[in-house]
Amino acid sequence: MHTRAMRTDDADAVLRIYQAGLDTGHASFELTAPSWPAFDAGKLPEHRHVAVIDGVVAGWVAVSPVSTRAVYVGVVEHSVYVDPAAHGRGVARRLLDTMIASTEAAGIWTIQAMIFPENEVSLALHERHGFRLVGTRERMGRHHGRWRDVVLLERRSKVVG
Repeated sequence: MHTRAMRTDDADAVLRIYQAGLDTGHASFELTAPSWPAFDAGKLPEHRHVAVIDGVVAGWVAVSPVSTRAVYVGVVEHSVYVDPAAHGRGVARRLLDTMIASTEAAGIWTIQAMIFPENEVSLALHERHGFRLVGTRERMGRHHGRWRDVVLLERRSKVVG
C-alpha cells in the first residue's frame, strides 16, 4: 500500500468509496456523494490523498477549511473513507498519517473531525492519532428521519503554532 496525491482521474473511485461510506448510515449526514466538481470545490487541493493497494484506490482523505476568516486559516475539518473491501488493512491509519504530515507541513495547527457516536471504530482510530474529545454536539441534525448527535474531536499540532 502507498499513498499519493488525489488526482482527477481518481474521481470515480473516490466518489464510489464515499457513497459506500454514506450507505452505512454512520459516516455523514449526507445521503449521496456529490458530483466531482462539487467535491473538488469543497476540498483543499494540497491535502487530498488516496491510498492505493495493488493499483486500486482503497481509500481517501481530504480537508476543508472551517471558515473563510483569516484567523481560522490554520483550522480544517477532514473526512476519511475506506473501501469496504479494504477494511482492516490499515488504510485509514495510513491516510491519517499522510494528511497530518501534509497539513503540518503547510502550517495548519488544528484538524477537526465530527463523527457519529455509533462509529466507534473511527473514534478509536482518531484517538490513536492524537485527536482529543472536545464534546458531543447534541441533536446536530436530522438523518434518516431522526435526530443525530456528533462527537467533535480535534487534533492540535505539536509542531505548528
